[in-house]
Amino acid sequence: MPIQTCPNCGTRNRVNEVVALAHKPVCGKCGASLDTVSKPQIVSDASFANDVIAASSSLPVLVDAWAEWCGPCRMVAPVLDQLAAAANGRYKIAKLNVDENPRTSAQFNIRSIPTLLIFKNGKLVDSIVGVQPKQAIAARLAAVAN
Repeated sequence: MPIQTCPNCGTRNRVNEVVALAHKPVCGKCGASLDTVSKPQIVSDASFANDVIAASSSLPVLVDAWAEWCGPCRMVAPVLDQLAAAANGRYKIAKLNVDENPRTSAQFNIRSIPTLLIFKNGKLVDSIVGVQPKQAIAARLAAVAN
């Protein structure tokens, strides 16, 4: 069963996809609706120009450069899920697997993961290397979004 993070309280909830089709899933802790939770978009070498560079002309895009085997990447993932759920059209969150997309990783000189890249107006405007608290990531994103 997939796990969805509540956009209201941050609680991780297991959501049975079959049952969710018939009933709107709600958070087990606070009762907030989970059906409108947006997730980070998966991007690749092939889609990066359109999904990140072009999309950043209308709103900022934060790209999480990660790998499956990376423990710190798994620590940042729930934070990015929460930020994506709270975006409300102010910004976009994307995920780039560096093992599967070496061209984009090399283009932006990604040497350590997790690395968060923030794009605005088609250009890289900020980067964050390593695990950071949610508040720090949100503040850097908000600074670009305003």
